[in-house]
Amino acid sequence: MKKLIHSTLLSILLLTISIMTNAQTPTGVKNVVIVHGAFADGSGWQNVYELLTKQGYHVTIVQNPLSSLNDDVAATTRILDKQDGPTVLVGHSWGGSVITQAGVHPKVAALVYVAAFVPEVNETTLDLIKTAPPATENGILPPDDKGFIFYDKQKFHAGFAADVPKEKAEFMYASQGPIAAQSFVTPLTQAAWKTKPSFAIVAAEDKSINPDIERFMYKRAGSKVTELHGSHAIYMSKPKEVAEVIEMAAKGK
Repeated sequence: MKKLIHSTLLSILLLTISIMTNAQTPTGVKNVVIVHGAFADGSGWQNVYELLTKQGYHVTIVQNPLSSLNDDVAATTRILDKQDGPTVLVGHSWGGSVITQAGVHPKVAALVYVAAFVPEVNETTLDLIKTAPPATENGILPPDDKGFIFYDKQKFHAGFAADVPKEKAEFMYASQGPIAAQSFVTPLTQAAWKTKPSFAIVAAEDKSINPDIERFMYKRAGSKVTELHGSHAIYMSKPKEVAEVIEMAAKGK
């Protein structure tokens, strides 16, 4: 009798553990890889990371070197190689160009563009930048004598992260990642959005990428679009909403 009771209790315990484990595991794709853009590193994605990991997702942030399109694609590919299954690949700003090229990786199940560039094959990021006039707040400077582009200190808060606290924006400026100018003029040879489902976020108050450019690119790519009121750093000011779009992509909705 005691053995029967013990066996029954053990079965109930194992069933409970199984239910709890399944409740914490997202349905659909469980891996998320995030690629940051120029002038900011991956640390700004911490709140999105925490929201997704609480839902059971395995999230990895690529720290791309911003030294060339090929280098950033290689850095992203190294991380994709490490994933243990289908993956949602997320890109912000310049990171959108990176995931467009790197997203042909066989483990990529869906793409998410967050205030990001979405080039066509043989198109450069600069080609897209030139399709609409920049905002007066835009602080992207010309290349320096080493061929790297920085963001203007006086315009960083208003131009890059207007809805982020001033003190946080000042730290972001101090820790910005300059990008090699050659990155913007390198044509893409792949466009993963042609064969993979894509989701996209328009940052309606974006002063670094004209929102009309975002709308044009997303429509051309056939992306499922969400429009949010916020700055270029929308992933920091509205992490919950950004995380929800990534979950939509993971669930194939």
